Amino acid sequence: MTVLKTALDVRSDEFASNRDAMLEKLADIDSLHAKAVLGGGQKYIDRHHQRGKLLARERIELLIDEDSPFLELSPLTGYGSQFALGGSLVTGIGVIEGVECMLIANDPTEKGGASNPWTVRRLLRAHTIAKENRLPLVALVESGGADLPTQKEIFVPGGVMFANMTRLSAAGVPVISLVFGNSTAGGAYVPGMSDYVVMIKDRSKVFLAGPPLVKMATGEESDDESLGGADMHARTSGLADFYAVDEPDAIRIGRDIVKRLNWKKLGPEPRVDVRPPRLDEEDLLGIVQPDLKAPFDPHEVIGRIVDGSDFDEFKPLYGSSLVTGWARIHGYPIGILANARGVLFSPEAHKATQFIQLANQTNTPLLFLQNTTGYMVGKEYEQGGIIKHGAMMINAVSNSSVPHLTVTLGGSYGAGQYGMCGRAYGPRFLFTWPTAKNAVMGPEQMAGVLSIVARQAAEGRGQVYDEAADAAMRAAVEGQIDADQDVRVTSGLVYDDGVIDPRDTRTVLGISLSVIHNAPVESTRLFGVFRP
Repeated sequence: MTVLKTALDVRSDEFASNRDAMLEKLADIDSLHAKAVLGGGQKYIDRHHQRGKLLARERIELLIDEDSPFLELSPLTGYGSQFALGGSLVTGIGVIEGVECMLIANDPTEKGGASNPWTVRRLLRAHTIAKENRLPLVALVESGGADLPTQKEIFVPGGVMFANMTRLSAAGVPVISLVFGNSTAGGAYVPGMSDYVVMIKDRSKVFLAGPPLVKMATGEESDDESLGGADMHARTSGLADFYAVDEPDAIRIGRDIVKRLNWKKLGPEPRVDVRPPRLDEEDLLGIVQPDLKAPFDPHEVIGRIVDGSDFDEFKPLYGSSLVTGWARIHGYPIGILANARGVLFSPEAHKATQFIQLANQTNTPLLFLQNTTGYMVGKEYEQGGIIKHGAMMINAVSNSSVPHLTVTLGGSYGAGQYGMCGRAYGPRFLFTWPTAKNAVMGPEQMAGVLSIVARQAAEGRGQVYDEAADAAMRAAVEGQIDADQDVRVTSGLVYDDGVIDPRDTRTVLGISLSVIHNAPVESTRLFGVFRP
Protein backbone atom coordinates (compact mmCIF):
# COMPACT_ATOMS: atom_id res chain seq x y z
CA MET A 1 0.00 0.00 0.00
CA THR A 2 1.35 3.43 -1.02
CA VAL A 3 -0.21 5.99 1.28
CA LEU A 4 0.22 9.58 0.19
CA LYS A 5 1.60 12.03 2.72
CA THR A 6 1.05 15.76 2.70
CA ALA A 7 3.41 18.70 2.47
CA LEU A 8 0.55 21.18 2.75
CA ASP A 9 1.02 23.78 5.48
CA VAL A 10 -2.54 24.48 6.58
CA ARG A 11 -1.31 27.15 9.02
CA SER A 12 0.41 29.26 6.38
CA ASP A 13 -0.81 32.64 5.17
CA GLU A 14 -0.91 31.27 1.61
CA PHE A 15 -3.25 28.44 2.59
CA ALA A 16 -5.51 30.83 4.50
CA SER A 17 -5.60 33.23 1.54
CA ASN A 18 -6.42 30.40 -0.89
CA ARG A 19 -9.13 29.12 1.42
CA ASP A 20 -10.74 32.53 1.82
CA ALA A 21 -10.73 33.07 -1.96
CA MET A 22 -12.33 29.65 -2.54
CA LEU A 23 -15.00 30.25 0.10
CA GLU A 24 -15.83 33.58 -1.53
CA LYS A 25 -16.30 31.86 -4.89
CA LEU A 26 -18.40 29.14 -3.27
CA ALA A 27 -20.62 31.76 -1.64
CA ASP A 28 -21.29 33.23 -5.08
CA ILE A 29 -22.09 29.79 -6.54
CA ASP A 30 -24.37 29.03 -3.58
CA SER A 31 -26.27 32.27 -4.17
CA LEU A 32 -26.80 31.27 -7.80
CA HIS A 33 -28.03 27.83 -6.76
CA ALA A 34 -30.48 29.52 -4.38
CA LYS A 35 -31.67 31.71 -7.26
CA ALA A 36 -32.18 28.63 -9.45
CA VAL A 37 -34.31 27.04 -6.73
CA LEU A 38 -36.64 30.05 -6.86
CA GLY A 39 -37.45 29.29 -10.51
CA GLY A 40 -39.93 31.88 -11.75
CA GLY A 41 -39.87 33.75 -8.43
CA GLN A 42 -41.61 33.79 -5.07
CA LYS A 43 -44.86 35.17 -6.51
CA TYR A 44 -45.29 32.14 -8.74
CA ILE A 45 -44.12 29.72 -6.05
CA ASP A 46 -46.83 31.04 -3.75
CA ARG A 47 -49.43 30.83 -6.50
CA HIS A 48 -48.43 27.23 -7.22
CA HIS A 49 -48.67 26.26 -3.55
CA GLN A 50 -52.06 28.02 -3.24
CA ARG A 51 -53.35 25.69 -5.93
CA GLY A 52 -52.40 22.76 -3.71
CA LYS A 53 -49.50 21.71 -5.91
CA LEU A 54 -45.95 20.72 -5.05
CA LEU A 55 -42.85 22.34 -6.55
CA ALA A 56 -40.51 20.36 -8.80
CA ARG A 57 -37.89 19.78 -6.09
CA GLU A 58 -40.58 18.93 -3.54
CA ARG A 59 -41.87 16.23 -5.87
CA ILE A 60 -38.35 14.88 -6.30
CA GLU A 61 -37.76 14.85 -2.55
CA LEU A 62 -40.86 12.72 -1.99
CA LEU A 63 -40.06 10.44 -4.92
CA ILE A 64 -36.52 9.44 -3.96
CA ASP A 65 -35.65 7.18 -1.04
CA GLU A 66 -35.69 8.87 2.35
CA ASP A 67 -32.33 10.38 3.38
CA SER A 68 -30.77 9.43 0.03
CA PRO A 69 -28.75 12.00 -1.94
CA PHE A 70 -29.96 13.81 -5.03
CA LEU A 71 -27.17 14.86 -7.37
CA GLU A 72 -28.58 17.81 -9.30
CA LEU A 73 -27.00 18.30 -12.71
CA SER A 74 -26.49 21.52 -14.69
CA PRO A 75 -28.20 23.84 -12.14
CA LEU A 76 -26.61 26.98 -13.63
CA THR A 77 -28.02 26.35 -17.11
CA GLY A 78 -28.82 29.61 -18.88
CA TYR A 79 -26.65 31.81 -16.64
CA GLY A 80 -26.54 35.32 -18.09
CA SER A 81 -29.43 34.70 -20.48
CA GLN A 82 -32.86 36.33 -20.57
CA PHE A 83 -34.40 33.21 -19.01
CA ALA A 84 -34.66 32.15 -15.39
CA LEU A 85 -31.60 30.31 -14.10
CA GLY A 86 -31.88 26.55 -14.48
CA GLY A 87 -33.65 26.36 -17.83
CA SER A 88 -37.19 25.90 -16.40
CA LEU A 89 -36.17 22.38 -15.49
CA VAL A 90 -34.60 20.28 -12.74
CA THR A 91 -32.43 17.31 -13.71
CA GLY A 92 -30.41 14.98 -11.57
CA ILE A 93 -29.74 11.49 -10.27
CA GLY A 94 -31.72 10.09 -7.37
CA VAL A 95 -32.31 6.67 -5.84
CA ILE A 96 -35.86 5.26 -6.01
CA GLU A 97 -36.47 1.93 -4.26
CA GLY A 98 -32.73 1.31 -4.38
CA VAL A 99 -32.49 2.05 -8.12
CA GLU A 100 -30.43 4.96 -9.44
CA CYS A 101 -32.62 6.92 -11.86
CA MET A 102 -32.34 10.01 -14.02
CA LEU A 103 -35.02 12.45 -12.88
CA ILE A 104 -36.26 15.26 -15.13
CA ALA A 105 -38.82 17.63 -13.61
CA ASN A 106 -40.43 20.62 -15.30
CA ASP A 107 -40.52 23.76 -13.15
CA PRO A 108 -44.08 25.10 -13.56
CA THR A 109 -43.26 28.35 -11.71
CA GLU A 110 -41.32 29.53 -14.78
CA LYS A 111 -43.83 30.26 -17.55
CA GLY A 112 -45.84 27.16 -16.66
CA GLY A 113 -42.85 24.91 -17.29
CA ALA A 114 -42.63 25.94 -20.95
CA SER A 115 -39.47 24.81 -22.72
CA ASN A 116 -36.99 27.45 -23.82
CA PRO A 117 -33.66 26.93 -25.65
CA TRP A 118 -31.87 26.31 -22.33
CA THR A 119 -34.47 23.74 -21.29
CA VAL A 120 -33.59 21.77 -24.41
CA ARG A 121 -29.87 21.97 -23.74
CA ARG A 122 -30.20 20.78 -20.15
CA LEU A 123 -32.72 18.09 -21.05
CA LEU A 124 -30.61 16.59 -23.84
CA ARG A 125 -27.58 16.41 -21.55
CA ALA A 126 -29.68 14.48 -19.03
CA HIS A 127 -30.82 12.12 -21.80
CA THR A 128 -27.20 11.51 -22.81
CA ILE A 129 -26.25 10.61 -19.24
CA ALA A 130 -29.23 8.27 -18.93
CA LYS A 131 -28.37 6.52 -22.19
CA GLU A 132 -24.62 6.16 -21.58
CA ASN A 133 -25.06 4.92 -18.02
CA ARG A 134 -28.23 2.85 -18.50
CA LEU A 135 -30.36 4.82 -16.05
CA PRO A 136 -34.15 4.44 -15.88
CA LEU A 137 -35.65 7.81 -16.82
CA VAL A 138 -38.40 9.31 -14.68
CA ALA A 139 -40.08 12.46 -16.05
CA LEU A 140 -42.10 14.63 -13.66
CA VAL A 141 -44.20 16.42 -16.23
CA GLU A 142 -45.94 19.79 -16.03
CA SER A 143 -45.27 21.89 -19.09
CA GLY A 144 -47.20 24.13 -21.44
CA GLY A 145 -44.97 23.03 -24.33
CA ALA A 146 -42.56 25.30 -26.18
CA ASP A 147 -41.89 28.93 -25.32
CA LEU A 148 -43.42 30.21 -28.54
CA PRO A 149 -41.34 33.41 -28.98
CA THR A 150 -38.19 31.24 -29.14
CA GLN A 151 -39.71 28.29 -31.01
CA LYS A 152 -37.20 28.57 -33.88
CA GLU A 153 -34.42 27.68 -31.41
CA ILE A 154 -36.40 24.83 -29.86
CA PHE A 155 -38.42 23.03 -32.49
CA VAL A 156 -35.69 21.36 -34.58
CA PRO A 157 -33.07 20.50 -31.92
CA GLY A 158 -35.74 19.69 -29.33
CA GLY A 159 -37.26 16.98 -31.49
CA VAL A 160 -34.46 14.59 -30.60
CA MET A 161 -35.82 14.31 -27.05
CA PHE A 162 -38.60 12.05 -28.32
CA ALA A 163 -36.18 9.93 -30.32
CA ASN A 164 -34.02 9.61 -27.21
CA MET A 165 -36.95 8.33 -25.16
CA THR A 166 -37.82 5.62 -27.67
CA ARG A 167 -34.16 4.63 -28.01
CA LEU A 168 -33.85 4.26 -24.25
CA SER A 169 -36.93 2.04 -24.27
CA ALA A 170 -35.55 0.02 -27.19
CA ALA A 171 -32.35 -0.53 -25.21
CA GLY A 172 -34.36 -1.95 -22.32
CA VAL A 173 -34.07 1.19 -20.19
CA PRO A 174 -37.51 2.05 -18.77
CA VAL A 175 -39.04 5.50 -19.32
CA ILE A 176 -41.66 6.59 -16.78
CA SER A 177 -43.84 9.72 -16.85
CA LEU A 178 -45.66 11.11 -13.84
CA VAL A 179 -47.97 13.83 -15.20
CA PHE A 180 -48.69 16.49 -12.58
CA GLY A 181 -50.37 19.12 -14.75
CA ASN A 182 -50.49 20.17 -18.38
CA SER A 183 -48.49 18.26 -20.95
CA THR A 184 -49.38 20.14 -24.09
CA ALA A 185 -48.50 20.08 -27.81
CA GLY A 186 -45.06 18.53 -28.29
CA GLY A 187 -45.01 17.94 -24.55
CA ALA A 188 -47.86 15.48 -24.97
CA TYR A 189 -45.42 13.11 -26.63
CA VAL A 190 -43.40 12.83 -23.40
CA PRO A 191 -46.04 10.55 -21.83
CA GLY A 192 -46.82 9.28 -25.32
CA MET A 193 -43.24 7.99 -25.71
CA SER A 194 -43.05 6.57 -22.18
CA ASP A 195 -43.28 2.92 -21.10
CA TYR A 196 -45.33 3.81 -18.03
CA VAL A 197 -47.68 6.79 -17.54
CA VAL A 198 -49.26 7.97 -14.30
CA MET A 199 -51.96 10.66 -14.47
CA ILE A 200 -53.77 12.48 -11.65
CA LYS A 201 -57.50 12.99 -11.32
CA ASP A 202 -58.58 16.57 -12.16
CA ARG A 203 -54.91 17.63 -12.47
CA SER A 204 -53.28 15.97 -15.47
CA LYS A 205 -54.07 17.31 -18.92
CA VAL A 206 -52.45 15.76 -21.98
CA PHE A 207 -53.41 16.88 -25.47
CA LEU A 208 -51.76 17.82 -28.75
CA ALA A 209 -53.90 20.94 -28.93
CA GLY A 210 -55.88 22.68 -26.21
CA PRO A 211 -59.49 23.82 -26.63
CA PRO A 212 -58.58 27.23 -28.19
CA LEU A 213 -56.35 25.67 -30.87
CA VAL A 214 -58.88 22.92 -31.58
CA LYS A 215 -61.52 25.63 -32.06
CA MET A 216 -59.24 27.51 -34.48
CA ALA A 217 -58.19 24.39 -36.40
CA THR A 218 -61.47 22.48 -36.62
CA GLY A 219 -64.24 24.69 -35.25
CA GLU A 220 -64.93 22.05 -32.60
CA GLU A 221 -66.03 23.09 -29.13
CA SER A 222 -64.33 21.12 -26.35
CA ASP A 223 -63.13 21.34 -22.76
CA ASP A 224 -59.87 20.37 -21.04
CA GLU A 225 -61.24 17.29 -19.31
CA SER A 226 -62.90 15.63 -22.30
CA LEU A 227 -60.02 16.58 -24.57
CA GLY A 228 -57.13 15.40 -22.41
CA GLY A 229 -58.04 14.84 -18.77
CA ALA A 230 -56.78 11.96 -16.65
CA ASP A 231 -60.19 10.31 -16.46
CA MET A 232 -60.54 10.31 -20.24
CA HIS A 233 -57.03 8.95 -20.82
CA ALA A 234 -57.48 6.26 -18.16
CA ARG A 235 -60.92 5.11 -19.40
CA THR A 236 -61.07 6.00 -23.12
CA SER A 237 -57.76 6.64 -24.91
CA GLY A 238 -55.65 4.26 -22.79
CA LEU A 239 -52.75 6.69 -22.56
CA ALA A 240 -52.81 6.59 -18.75
CA ASP A 241 -51.61 3.29 -17.27
CA PHE A 242 -52.21 4.37 -13.68
CA TYR A 243 -54.84 6.74 -12.26
CA ALA A 244 -53.78 8.66 -9.13
CA VAL A 245 -56.08 10.63 -6.87
CA ASP A 246 -53.53 13.32 -5.99
CA GLU A 247 -49.83 14.18 -6.23
CA PRO A 248 -48.66 12.05 -3.26
CA ASP A 249 -50.57 9.11 -4.73
CA ALA A 250 -48.89 9.62 -8.11
CA ILE A 251 -45.49 9.64 -6.40
CA ARG A 252 -46.37 6.44 -4.51
CA ILE A 253 -47.35 4.77 -7.77
CA GLY A 254 -44.13 5.99 -9.41
CA ARG A 255 -42.08 4.40 -6.62
CA ASP A 256 -44.02 1.15 -7.01
CA ILE A 257 -43.31 1.10 -10.75
CA VAL A 258 -39.56 1.40 -10.14
CA LYS A 259 -39.73 -1.25 -7.41
CA ARG A 260 -41.21 -3.73 -9.92
CA LEU A 261 -38.58 -3.14 -12.61
CA ASN A 262 -36.33 -5.89 -11.21
CA TRP A 263 -33.43 -3.62 -12.09
CA LYS A 264 -29.88 -4.97 -11.88
CA LYS A 265 -26.56 -3.26 -12.45
CA LEU A 266 -24.40 -4.82 -15.15
CA GLY A 267 -21.03 -3.42 -14.04
CA PRO A 268 -18.74 -4.92 -11.38
CA GLU A 269 -19.55 -4.18 -7.75
CA PRO A 270 -17.21 -2.09 -5.55
CA ARG A 271 -15.16 -3.50 -2.73
CA VAL A 272 -16.99 -3.45 0.58
CA ASP A 273 -13.97 -2.53 2.75
CA VAL A 274 -14.01 1.16 1.84
CA ARG A 275 -11.64 3.35 3.85
CA PRO A 276 -11.98 7.15 3.88
CA PRO A 277 -8.95 9.25 2.91
CA ARG A 278 -6.34 9.62 5.64
CA LEU A 279 -5.85 13.24 4.60
CA ASP A 280 -8.51 15.80 5.51
CA GLU A 281 -10.95 16.67 2.69
CA GLU A 282 -11.51 20.07 4.32
CA ASP A 283 -7.99 21.03 3.22
CA LEU A 284 -9.10 20.95 -0.43
CA LEU A 285 -10.33 24.52 0.04
CA GLY A 286 -6.81 25.89 0.36
CA ILE A 287 -4.83 24.07 -2.34
CA VAL A 288 -5.60 26.07 -5.49
CA GLN A 289 -4.51 29.71 -5.63
CA PRO A 290 -6.78 32.36 -7.18
CA ASP A 291 -3.99 33.08 -9.68
CA LEU A 292 -3.96 29.92 -11.78
CA LYS A 293 -0.42 30.68 -12.96
CA ALA A 294 0.76 29.30 -9.63
CA PRO A 295 1.07 25.49 -9.88
CA PHE A 296 -0.09 23.12 -7.15
CA ASP A 297 0.74 19.50 -6.40
CA PRO A 298 -2.11 17.22 -7.53
CA HIS A 299 -0.96 14.58 -5.05
CA GLU A 300 -2.47 16.85 -2.38
CA VAL A 301 -5.84 16.56 -4.14
CA ILE A 302 -5.57 12.83 -4.90
CA GLY A 303 -4.67 12.03 -1.30
CA ARG A 304 -7.91 13.65 -0.13
CA ILE A 305 -10.33 11.94 -2.52
CA VAL A 306 -9.12 8.32 -2.86
CA ASP A 307 -9.77 5.45 -0.46
CA GLY A 308 -7.26 5.41 2.37
CA SER A 309 -5.17 8.05 0.53
CA ASP A 310 -3.70 4.97 -1.18
CA PHE A 311 -2.25 5.78 -4.63
CA ASP A 312 0.08 3.58 -6.70
CA GLU A 313 1.84 6.03 -8.99
CA PHE A 314 2.78 4.96 -12.52
CA LYS A 315 6.05 6.26 -14.04
CA PRO A 316 6.63 8.84 -11.27
CA LEU A 317 10.08 9.82 -12.62
CA TYR A 318 9.04 10.17 -16.26
CA GLY A 319 6.91 12.96 -17.68
CA SER A 320 6.57 14.43 -14.21
CA SER A 321 4.30 17.26 -15.28
CA LEU A 322 1.53 14.64 -15.53
CA VAL A 323 0.77 12.41 -12.55
CA THR A 324 -0.71 8.99 -13.35
CA GLY A 325 -1.59 6.08 -11.08
CA TRP A 326 -4.10 3.63 -9.66
CA ALA A 327 -6.45 4.01 -6.72
CA ARG A 328 -10.00 3.33 -5.52
CA ILE A 329 -12.84 5.74 -4.81
CA HIS A 330 -15.67 4.40 -2.65
CA GLY A 331 -14.48 0.90 -3.45
CA TYR A 332 -14.38 1.33 -7.24
CA PRO A 333 -11.02 0.96 -9.05
CA ILE A 334 -9.91 4.08 -10.91
CA GLY A 335 -6.97 5.22 -13.00
CA ILE A 336 -6.05 8.87 -12.42
CA LEU A 337 -4.37 11.37 -14.74
CA ALA A 338 -3.65 14.74 -13.10
CA ASN A 339 -1.77 17.79 -14.38
CA ALA A 340 1.12 18.78 -12.13
CA ARG A 341 2.64 21.86 -13.74
CA GLY A 342 0.08 22.71 -16.38
CA VAL A 343 2.16 22.24 -19.51
CA LEU A 344 2.16 18.90 -21.34
CA PHE A 345 5.40 17.83 -23.05
CA SER A 346 6.13 14.84 -25.29
CA PRO A 347 7.04 12.50 -22.39
CA GLU A 348 3.73 13.33 -20.70
CA ALA A 349 1.85 12.52 -23.90
CA HIS A 350 3.64 9.16 -24.24
CA LYS A 351 3.02 8.37 -20.58
CA ALA A 352 -0.68 9.22 -20.81
CA THR A 353 -1.14 7.15 -23.96
CA GLN A 354 0.38 4.05 -22.38
CA PHE A 355 -1.59 4.56 -19.18
CA ILE A 356 -4.89 4.86 -21.06
CA GLN A 357 -4.12 1.64 -22.95
CA LEU A 358 -3.37 -0.13 -19.66
CA ALA A 359 -6.69 1.04 -18.20
CA ASN A 360 -8.46 -0.45 -21.20
CA GLN A 361 -6.60 -3.73 -20.72
CA THR A 362 -7.91 -3.98 -17.14
CA ASN A 363 -11.40 -2.49 -17.67
CA THR A 364 -10.59 0.34 -15.27
CA PRO A 365 -12.46 3.69 -15.47
CA LEU A 366 -10.34 6.82 -15.76
CA LEU A 367 -10.44 10.10 -13.84
CA PHE A 368 -8.89 13.23 -15.37
CA LEU A 369 -8.00 16.04 -12.95
CA GLN A 370 -7.52 19.05 -15.21
CA ASN A 371 -5.21 21.99 -14.64
CA THR A 372 -3.49 22.46 -17.97
CA THR A 373 -2.26 25.33 -20.14
CA GLY A 374 -1.95 22.97 -23.11
CA TYR A 375 0.89 21.32 -25.02
CA MET A 376 4.29 23.01 -25.01
CA VAL A 377 5.09 25.33 -27.92
CA GLY A 378 8.40 26.58 -29.34
CA LYS A 379 10.93 25.55 -31.99
CA GLU A 380 12.62 22.90 -29.85
CA TYR A 381 9.33 21.21 -29.05
CA GLU A 382 7.90 21.48 -32.55
CA GLN A 383 11.04 19.86 -33.94
CA GLY A 384 10.81 17.23 -31.22
CA GLY A 385 7.35 16.17 -32.43
CA ILE A 386 4.99 17.75 -29.91
CA ILE A 387 2.17 17.83 -32.50
CA LYS A 388 2.24 14.10 -33.22
CA HIS A 389 2.79 13.24 -29.56
CA GLY A 390 -0.08 15.41 -28.41
CA ALA A 391 -2.19 13.89 -31.18
CA MET A 392 -1.24 10.43 -29.89
CA MET A 393 -2.59 11.28 -26.44
CA ILE A 394 -5.78 12.78 -27.89
CA ASN A 395 -6.15 9.67 -30.08
CA ALA A 396 -5.97 7.47 -26.97
CA VAL A 397 -8.51 9.58 -25.08
CA SER A 398 -10.86 9.68 -28.06
CA ASN A 399 -10.93 5.93 -28.62
CA SER A 400 -10.67 4.67 -25.05
CA SER A 401 -13.99 2.98 -24.22
CA VAL A 402 -13.74 2.57 -20.45
CA PRO A 403 -15.82 5.20 -18.63
CA HIS A 404 -14.14 8.58 -18.18
CA LEU A 405 -14.75 11.14 -15.44
CA THR A 406 -13.31 14.66 -15.50
CA VAL A 407 -12.94 17.29 -12.80
CA THR A 408 -11.54 20.68 -13.79
CA LEU A 409 -9.64 22.05 -10.80
CA GLY A 410 -7.97 25.05 -12.41
CA GLY A 411 -7.15 25.99 -15.99
CA SER A 412 -8.34 24.02 -19.01
CA TYR A 413 -6.71 25.63 -22.03
CA GLY A 414 -5.94 24.79 -25.63
CA ALA A 415 -5.54 21.24 -26.87
CA GLY A 416 -4.58 20.28 -23.32
CA GLN A 417 -8.31 20.33 -22.59
CA TYR A 418 -8.81 17.76 -25.32
CA GLY A 419 -5.98 15.50 -24.17
CA MET A 420 -7.32 15.68 -20.61
CA CYS A 421 -10.83 14.62 -21.72
CA GLY A 422 -12.78 17.88 -21.89
CA ARG A 423 -16.48 18.01 -22.71
CA ALA A 424 -15.95 17.42 -26.44
CA TYR A 425 -14.35 14.03 -25.66
CA GLY A 426 -17.41 12.61 -23.96
CA PRO A 427 -16.60 11.96 -20.30
CA ARG A 428 -19.54 10.32 -18.58
CA PHE A 429 -19.52 13.21 -16.10
CA LEU A 430 -17.57 16.47 -15.97
CA PHE A 431 -17.60 18.63 -12.86
CA THR A 432 -15.71 21.83 -12.12
CA TRP A 433 -14.36 23.57 -9.06
CA PRO A 434 -15.20 27.28 -8.68
CA THR A 435 -11.59 28.04 -9.70
CA ALA A 436 -11.99 26.42 -13.14
CA LYS A 437 -11.44 28.35 -16.36
CA ASN A 438 -11.92 27.18 -19.96
CA ALA A 439 -10.62 28.94 -23.08
CA VAL A 440 -8.45 28.56 -26.18
CA MET A 441 -5.73 30.36 -24.22
CA GLY A 442 -5.38 32.73 -21.28
CA PRO A 443 -6.55 36.36 -21.59
CA GLU A 444 -3.03 37.84 -21.59
CA GLN A 445 -1.79 35.34 -24.18
CA MET A 446 -4.72 35.97 -26.52
CA ALA A 447 -4.42 39.75 -26.22
CA GLY A 448 -0.69 39.48 -26.80
CA VAL A 449 -1.10 37.36 -29.93
CA LEU A 450 -3.60 39.82 -31.41
CA SER A 451 -1.25 42.68 -30.56
CA ILE A 452 1.71 41.01 -32.28
CA VAL A 453 -0.34 40.25 -35.41
CA ALA A 454 -1.64 43.84 -35.58
CA ARG A 455 1.84 45.27 -35.02
CA GLN A 456 3.33 43.13 -37.81
CA ALA A 457 0.52 44.13 -40.17
CA ALA A 458 1.15 47.84 -39.49
CA GLU A 459 4.86 47.42 -40.06
CA GLY A 460 4.15 45.57 -43.30
CA ARG A 461 2.15 48.56 -44.51
CA GLY A 462 4.86 50.95 -43.42
CA GLN A 463 2.64 52.57 -40.81
CA VAL A 464 3.49 53.76 -37.30
CA TYR A 465 1.82 51.47 -34.79
CA ASP A 466 -0.71 53.15 -32.50
CA GLU A 467 0.46 52.16 -29.02
CA ALA A 468 -2.47 53.80 -27.25
CA ALA A 469 -4.97 51.91 -29.41
CA ASP A 470 -2.97 48.72 -28.81
CA ALA A 471 -3.19 49.14 -25.03
CA ALA A 472 -6.93 49.74 -25.26
CA MET A 473 -7.38 46.70 -27.50
CA ARG A 474 -5.38 44.47 -25.16
CA ALA A 475 -7.38 45.60 -22.15
CA ALA A 476 -10.67 45.00 -23.96
CA VAL A 477 -9.64 41.53 -25.15
CA GLU A 478 -8.33 40.52 -21.73
CA GLY A 479 -11.57 41.68 -20.13
CA GLN A 480 -13.71 39.82 -22.65
CA ILE A 481 -11.78 36.54 -22.42
CA ASP A 482 -11.64 36.74 -18.65
CA ALA A 483 -15.44 37.06 -18.59
CA ASP A 484 -15.98 34.31 -21.17
CA GLN A 485 -13.82 31.78 -19.32
CA ASP A 486 -15.58 32.34 -15.98
CA VAL A 487 -16.89 29.06 -14.60
CA ARG A 488 -20.41 30.51 -14.21
CA VAL A 489 -20.52 31.24 -17.93
CA THR A 490 -19.18 27.87 -19.07
CA SER A 491 -21.40 26.00 -16.61
CA GLY A 492 -24.35 28.05 -17.85
CA LEU A 493 -23.60 26.76 -21.35
CA VAL A 494 -23.78 23.18 -19.98
CA TYR A 495 -20.08 22.62 -20.68
CA ASP A 496 -19.95 20.87 -17.31
CA ASP A 497 -22.44 18.93 -15.19
CA GLY A 498 -22.15 21.29 -12.25
CA VAL A 499 -19.82 23.48 -10.19
CA ILE A 500 -19.04 21.61 -6.98
CA ASP A 501 -17.55 22.40 -3.58
CA PRO A 502 -14.02 20.88 -3.56
CA ARG A 503 -14.90 19.16 -0.28
CA ASP A 504 -17.69 17.27 -2.08
CA THR A 505 -15.40 15.94 -4.81
CA ARG A 506 -15.04 12.44 -3.37
CA THR A 507 -18.78 12.13 -2.73
CA VAL A 508 -19.72 13.37 -6.21
CA LEU A 509 -17.20 11.01 -7.81
CA GLY A 510 -18.49 8.13 -5.70
CA ILE A 511 -22.06 8.75 -6.86
CA SER A 512 -20.84 9.07 -10.46
CA LEU A 513 -18.89 5.80 -10.29
CA SER A 514 -21.89 4.01 -8.83
CA VAL A 515 -24.06 5.38 -11.65
CA ILE A 516 -21.52 4.37 -14.31
CA HIS A 517 -21.64 0.77 -13.13
CA ASN A 518 -25.31 0.41 -14.07
CA ALA A 519 -23.85 -0.35 -17.50
CA PRO A 520 -21.09 -2.84 -18.31
CA VAL A 521 -17.53 -1.51 -18.15
CA GLU A 522 -16.18 -2.28 -21.60
CA SER A 523 -12.66 -1.75 -22.89
CA THR A 524 -11.13 -1.52 -26.35
CA ARG A 525 -7.93 -2.47 -28.11
CA LEU A 526 -8.85 -0.36 -31.12
CA PHE A 527 -7.10 2.99 -31.43
CA GLY A 528 -6.28 5.20 -34.39
CA VAL A 529 -2.81 5.18 -35.93
CA PHE A 530 -0.25 6.38 -33.37
CA ARG A 531 2.65 8.52 -34.61
CA PRO A 532 5.43 7.59 -32.15
